[in-house]
Amino acid sequence: MAHPSITFIGAGSTVFMKNIVGDILQRPALAGATIRLMDIDQVRLEESRIIAEKLVASLGVAATVETYSDQRRALEGTHFVVVCFQIGGYTPSTVIDFEVPKTYNLRQTIADTLGIGGIMRGLRTVPHLWKICEDMLAVAPEAVMLQYVNPMAINTWAIAEKYPAIKQVGLCHSVQGTAHELAHDLDIPYEQIRYRSAGINHMAFYLNFEQRLSDGSYRDLYPDLLAAYRDGRAPKPGWNPRCPNKVRYEMLTRLGYFVTESSEHFAEYTPYFIKEGREDLIEKFGIPLDEYPKRCIEQIERWKETSERYRSAEHIEVKASQEYASSIVNSVWTGEPSVIYGNLRNNGAITNLPAEAAVEVPCLVDDNGIQPTLIGALPPQLAALMRTNINVQELTVRALVDEKREHIYHAAMLDPHTAAELDLEQIWALVDDLLAAHGDMLPQWARG
Repeated sequence: MAHPSITFIGAGSTVFMKNIVGDILQRPALAGATIRLMDIDQVRLEESRIIAEKLVASLGVAATVETYSDQRRALEGTHFVVVCFQIGGYTPSTVIDFEVPKTYNLRQTIADTLGIGGIMRGLRTVPHLWKICEDMLAVAPEAVMLQYVNPMAINTWAIAEKYPAIKQVGLCHSVQGTAHELAHDLDIPYEQIRYRSAGINHMAFYLNFEQRLSDGSYRDLYPDLLAAYRDGRAPKPGWNPRCPNKVRYEMLTRLGYFVTESSEHFAEYTPYFIKEGREDLIEKFGIPLDEYPKRCIEQIERWKETSERYRSAEHIEVKASQEYASSIVNSVWTGEPSVIYGNLRNNGAITNLPAEAAVEVPCLVDDNGIQPTLIGALPPQLAALMRTNINVQELTVRALVDEKREHIYHAAMLDPHTAAELDLEQIWALVDDLLAAHGDMLPQWARG
């Protein structure tokens, strides 16, 4: 049986690469795969090669590992393309995205999906994704792109808009990750949980969340979640003590549904929680301002320790991750069906959101590809909240596709958090400052 080739663009994201490659090589049909690693950072690329080859040896499989510094060569004839990179890095770009808005008293938590930080990241990132699409059409037109880059919705929308022939899906772990968190909060084994989620990336909601009982029936868990929050049993302490996860439990009491992305993310997608002069809100909901820069610094330090440990280890322990990539590769390659949550062009899957928007819905995956599920209409309050975010995504995509600088300002003025804090003069001045600070990290048309 033939074996697939899987190309990693941004393979210097060593820990992420290790998890995905480990997942792939544990699947019998994929154990002989060719793993192609591509990155512009030669030091991190070499570290990723060492770790990938140790994974192959530890698992005792017949996979081969190749490294590339040339993107098109890495893509030539490949079957799957896994993309994970951060254009501009922690320095200078992430630092700029946080520090410049703070001079206007506009504070953020993550700044990688929406808000002024998400807009800027989209402007930096999409042109590089488009270059991958160009190379894929030239040398691997049938390959499937598995895109793990933020801002996920903006990226997915922009790819579908300019390169509709590319087979792509945007992937996140928030749906399955939050399901594990809620099972933990309720002291219910995750294996007993059944759910259905839909929406847009980082603002999808569980339309149902249930427990399978011993007689085979299912029990709605929303009353339990509400009761646990109201009497103080939930949320329980999670993996990050800086983020007590109260924002989305509070939104559950207001909307009737639980959002799949974390409280630190959700706090900056809405105008309700981060307000100048309202430190009481920050304290009440435990909102971790400047959280993403802190994580970047911690991840850099962790990467140094982890990479050194992997380099010196003879064998690397391989555990299954929560990522969907290996499931998709296996299903497309073998025809064995699976269900994942993916981000794709809506095309009517959610009937009360725009057809061209990028939505996150359950998808059937087999040798016919990635096929989204028809959801129908979402509860109107959920769709209305999503549309406030879709407005920003659409205008950022229009700025990129049409190369119109004015749409960057329009995206910022319609962003819920930015508009709640700044007036129009401040918004225009902030965008000017950010465009100037990012300089040649942005496309030429955006620099003015």
